Amino acid sequence: MASEEPTVRIGDVSGSTFAIGSHARAVSHQQGGGAAPRDEAAEELLRAVRELRGDLAGGRVRQTDQTAELDAALAETEDEINRTGAAGPSRLQRLRDLLADAQALTALLASAGTVAGLLGM
Repeated sequence: MASEEPTVRIGDVSGSTFAIGSHARAVSHQQGGGAAPRDEAAEELLRAVRELRGDLAGGRVRQTDQTAELDAALAETEDEINRTGAAGPSRLQRLRDLLADAQALTALLASAGTVAGLLGM
């Protein structure tokens, strides 16, 4: 005679906390699982940063030390907005400086002009 044990199936548990057993205790410490909440200005800047990064990587401009430095700063900005919900003043100033140094790029790519405009340039 076979006993009929209940079947338990657990699917994706990422971001979940649970405990099983009579004395079980579950404690959750979430670390960077999701994007931080952003206001509309941060969302708009994030979209523009991503578009400019795509243009830089898409072969539309010749790769130079200057474009590599700009791309690295854009990647850091994207990461900061995702982690904290906004880009800090020093990060924004760094982008302004890099875009000012790359005025020919800003004139050439509409996405660079969009980021510059969102930074108040």
